[in-house]
Amino acid sequence: MAEIEQMTTALRALESAVRLLGEEQQRLDELHGRPAAYDRAAGGPQQTLTGIRELHSAAARAAEALARAVGYRAAGLDRAAARAEEQASARPAGLPGGVDRMARPLGERTVEALALIRDLSWFGPEVGVEIDVCLAAPQATYPPDDWDAYQRARAWQRGRR
Repeated sequence: MAEIEQMTTALRALESAVRLLGEEQQRLDELHGRPAAYDRAAGGPQQTLTGIRELHSAAARAAEALARAVGYRAAGLDRAAARAEEQASARPAGLPGGVDRMARPLGERTVEALALIRDLSWFGPEVGVEIDVCLAAPQATYPPDDWDAYQRARAWQRGRR
């Protein structure tokens, strides 16, 4: 079980990431307006907006789950706290995967938010590695141009685990 001090430090960092991603989402909404619904190209306006929304939502859900765990722990509700901590430390869906959709270069706030989350080590080292891979990608990678090749690569990666 995590200590409240460790949890609140992680929660503060997550809340900062949520704020940064919210600001970036607003900037991108203003930049792109309402892109065409048929825009499905990786890195296109529609995919970039979908990606930032995924990131912001995932970070916000993770912060809410962690806040709930802190509350249970502070209240001395150990069993509820243990369940909440387990949920709060699970890899957030959409984080960092939303970055795969986004045009490069990524916005400064996006990079800063992901660095905060990576440096937390709350979610485990694999999330940090995934963030580094996403940040290093020279261009958006999702959705793929070739779905067959994408599926083969994913099957190969799953086989390596």
